[in-house]
This record gives sequence, C-alpha cells and structure tokens, in this order.
Amino acid sequence: MRTDATSGAAKRGKSFVHVAEASWGKGLSTLLRIVRMTLRHPWQVAITIISTFIAATLQLFIPRLLGRAIDQAQGVFAGPAAEHALWNTALTLLVVSILRGLFTMAQNYYGEAVGHRTGYELRLAFYEKIQRLSFSFHDRVHTGDLITLGLLDLDGVRMFFSTGILRVVLLGVLIGVGAYLLISTDLVLGLLSLSFVPFVAWRSSVTQLALRSTWLTLQERLSVLSRVMDENLGGIRVVRAFAAQRHELEKFDSAKQDALDLANQRVGIRVSNTSAMNFSFLAAMGLVLWFGGQKVIAGQISVGTLAQFLTFMTILQMPVRQLGLMVNSFARASTCGTRLFELLDTELDIEDAPDARDLVVTDGVLRFDNVGFRYAGAGRPTLSGISFEARSGQTIGIVGPPGSGKSTIAHLIPRFYDVTSGAITIDGQDISKVTLQSLRKAVGVVQQDAFLFTTSIENNIAYGNPWARETRIGQAAEYAQLHNYIIGLPAGYTTVVGERGASLSGGQRQRLTIARSLMLRPSVLVFDDSTAAIDAGTEQRIRAAMKRFAKDRVTLIISHRLSSLMHADQILFVEGGRIVERGTHEELLALGGRYRALYDLQLRPDDDRLVVTGAA
Repeated sequence: MRTDATSGAAKRGKSFVHVAEASWGKGLSTLLRIVRMTLRHPWQVAITIISTFIAATLQLFIPRLLGRAIDQAQGVFAGPAAEHALWNTALTLLVVSILRGLFTMAQNYYGEAVGHRTGYELRLAFYEKIQRLSFSFHDRVHTGDLITLGLLDLDGVRMFFSTGILRVVLLGVLIGVGAYLLISTDLVLGLLSLSFVPFVAWRSSVTQLALRSTWLTLQERLSVLSRVMDENLGGIRVVRAFAAQRHELEKFDSAKQDALDLANQRVGIRVSNTSAMNFSFLAAMGLVLWFGGQKVIAGQISVGTLAQFLTFMTILQMPVRQLGLMVNSFARASTCGTRLFELLDTELDIEDAPDARDLVVTDGVLRFDNVGFRYAGAGRPTLSGISFEARSGQTIGIVGPPGSGKSTIAHLIPRFYDVTSGAITIDGQDISKVTLQSLRKAVGVVQQDAFLFTTSIENNIAYGNPWARETRIGQAAEYAQLHNYIIGLPAGYTTVVGERGASLSGGQRQRLTIARSLMLRPSVLVFDDSTAAIDAGTEQRIRAAMKRFAKDRVTLIISHRLSSLMHADQILFVEGGRIVERGTHEELLALGGRYRALYDLQLRPDDDRLVVTGAA
C-alpha cells in the first residue's frame, strides 16, 4: 500500500507538471501556445520534421526516374547497355520508393506521437481544471458542453501539429521545389502544368473556410444533441414513469435533424468544390498532353520528359488540395484552442489564499458570524445575518420551507461557495484562510443527491480514504446500518453497484453515502436532508449509532422531517434566508410559532383546523 501511495504521488507530481505547462502562456496567441506545447517534445518534433523533408524530397525524384526509365525502355532493343541502364534506373526507383515509404512512416508515427502526447497533457490540464472549478461554475455550464469541449475541441488542438505544421513543411517542399523543377525543364509546359494550382488552392481554401464556419455551427448542434441524450439517460426512470418516450424521441429527432441538415449542407459544399477542382486538374493535364505531344512529335522533348511532367502534376494534385486542409487546420486549431484555453485560464472563484495554512481542529467549535450570501446573478440575498455557534458533541438541527437557504448553509461550511458577508470560523480560524484540502477533510457533508460511482460497494465507501482497512470500512457501514445488508449479498462488499447506484434502493444509496462520509471521521458532520429516503425505523437505529460516533464532533442535521432533528441540542427555523426561530424542540413548541405549526402539520396532517404560516 505504501509503495502504491508513493508511486501515485510521483505520478500526480508528474501530472501537475503537464498541467502547469498546458496552462502557461496566458495572454499569448492561441496558435503560439499550441506550438509551444508541441515543442515540449523536441526530439520527436525534430525527427518528424526531418523525416517529412526527406520524404518530400525523395518523392520529387520519382518523376525524373520514371521519365528516364521510359526513355531507356524505348532503347532497350538497342543493346545490353540500354537494358542494363534500365535495370539500374528501376532499382534506383525501387530504393527511392522504399526510402520514401520508410521516412513517411516515421513522419506519420512521430507526428501522431507528438499529437497524442500534446493531447494527453491537455486532457490532464482540462480534467484537473474541472476538478478545481467552483460549484458556481458548474451551476451555469452544462455537462454536455464540457464533454464536447474535452473531446471535439481538444482533438482539434491535438491534431494541429500533424495537419497544420507538418503540412507547411510538406507542401513547401513539394509545391516550391516541384514548381521550380517543372519550370526549369520547360517553361511553357511547366506553366501549363501549374495552371491548375492557383484555382485549386483558392477553391480548396474557400471550401475549407466555409466548412470550418459550418463546423462550428455543427459542433454547437452536436453539443445540443449530447445534452438531450445526457439528460434523457440521467432521467430515464422519470421518462419511463411518465410514458414520455415518444416526446423524448421527438425532441432527440429534432436535435438530430438539425445536425443532419447541416451535415448534408457541408457534404454539398465539399462535393461541388471537389468536382470543380477535379475539372481544373484534368483540363490542365489535357493541355499538357496536347502541347507536350506536339513537342514530342517535333522532337523537342522525349516521351519520358512528357511523362515526367504528367507524374509531377499527379504528385502535386493532392498537396495543392491540402492547402485548404492546412488553412482549415489553422482555423480549427485557433477556434478550438481559444475555447479550450478560455476554460484553462478561467479564474478560480474558490481557491487557497496565498498565506493559507492547514486547519487545526482543537475544541471543534463551529461559528457563523452574521453570514450573508448571494448566488451569482440572483436578485436578492439567499442568506442574511445567519449567526449561531455549535460546539463539539452538539447537534444543530436546521428546518424551514423549501428555498429558505438550508442547503446553502451546508454548502458554505466546506467552502463550496464563499460567503458574501460575515465569516465562518472553526476554532477561531476563518475557513477562507485555511487550505481547502484540510478544511474538506475536517468537514463531511452528506449531500441530498446520493451519488455513487460504478464500482464496488467497498470502493464507494472508501472513496475518501482508498487505503483504509476493511475493518474500518465495515465499521462505517455498521454506523450507517448497511453492514447486515451488504454481507447478505453474494459478493458482499465487492458487489458492483450500477450506474449512479441504480441497483440499490434510494434508502440504501443514502446510507452508503453516510458511510462514505463517516470514513473521513470529520470534525464537523453535515447531513443535508440525507435520510429522506430512509424508513423511520432504520433512521432511528442510525441516530442511535451516530450518538456514539458524534460525541466529539459537531453535527448539523438539515431536514424537512422533524423526527430527524427533534433530539438536536438546538434547532434553527430558517425562512427567507434568516433564522426566525431558535431553541430546543420543547422551547420551540412552547413558542407556538412556525416550528409548532410545522410540527402540528406533520403530526396531524388531516386536521383542517391547522393553519400553517410560513411553512410548506
């Protein structure tokens, strides 16, 4: 275990180096940042560029060798010398072709290697950034958009080296040197051979830019498609419960049709322009055959020389078309890189202060001092003037109508959000001035949403402490009243739960999340309506077990069900973001206010004489 932990730490250290490199260069142009990331692998880059240059140069030898072979083949019956020369040319052509193939293979292999290494570093940086972005960021950005960004946009950046930079080298050698060789051999035929180049380069660039603009729109439509699918899969039980399959299918079909229409439009642009480029190439080749044939008849050039021109044209056809692909690669890398680096450069709302120190828990006193909070973009404060104190061994209950700010209080303690005013302290230490890691180890929050990972029950419970002993995992499960159920399963603690814990009931999922939080043995334990799906008898047993666990901890219980918090040392009734009543269960009943009205409503729900003011 210790070796695994050390190895894991070393890997994490290496990973953070990649993250830092990917995040470097804020303020520079997007393409410059991508190039700099590429140059982090200098040997692979050097081998790739040298291989590309050599492969392109060898490819330019092939037309000359073919032309020479044709001329030599015409004189093969003249004697053994001509036959020997033909064999030499054929062997030379074979060697050149093999070498070109080998260097092209090296170019493709190392080009892809550089791209994948760059993609690896960007994925690490992207994933690491998502882990640290605040809840407020995830509140306003849809998961489907982030998945699209981490797949399609990142891929556009990753491929820039092979589809952009390498093509500059390849096309520079083939078009530049190839054009010089053609014109230097015969000016007229050279110009005719190159006559298709300006038109094809122009149409290819225009086509790729048009495809690029429609690609951005298509990417947005695919993002909508991903979002519809993500929501459908996440809420598949709701869909089935309301027999809404037809509605969901129509919604998906509409999003899919929008993407398909644009995809068909892109196909039309590509096909029409490809046909025009093919026509210009074939027209130029026809002109070369006509005028070149006249020169061959006149004895001004040989058949081999004419074949040399035609072969050069065939070789140049694809590189010229790739000019548009190269332009598209630059445009795509710039657009995708801008979106990707915008996320990587996003300022963190929640992060350690420059002088942050680890939280040191001694007496275990949690204090809210006139705390106020407002969500970004909200018209009014969610919390105002919240003040209370909880000491080690004490239990604080928080109740109130929906939307009153109860869960917000739970989210402020581990700094999922920062307070707008006032302060939250633990043993006199402002939580905004301690490290997040130490704070979140000291504060355990059992969320309303009982999220589970698709892995074993054991791994889900030990998520916060993967190296915990089995006895400790079993103890946490016993506190959560889940141990007896687990050992009754055929695979016991190694049973794999389905996606989001689909194979467990709602109450079992909540008990498993309680066990997961207890594994951290936090100094402050917050239950955010985390027993709503648990039956009353099981909840009573959990509460009895928690008395032993929580005797030296602060416990906050947020619940709509008063039976979950009547035993608390102090109960806070929150309404409109303020504490309107506080006291023990007996004191609040005697007060006869909102808490008493809610108590009577839950105790005697069928009594029409009950009037509930301010509670829901």
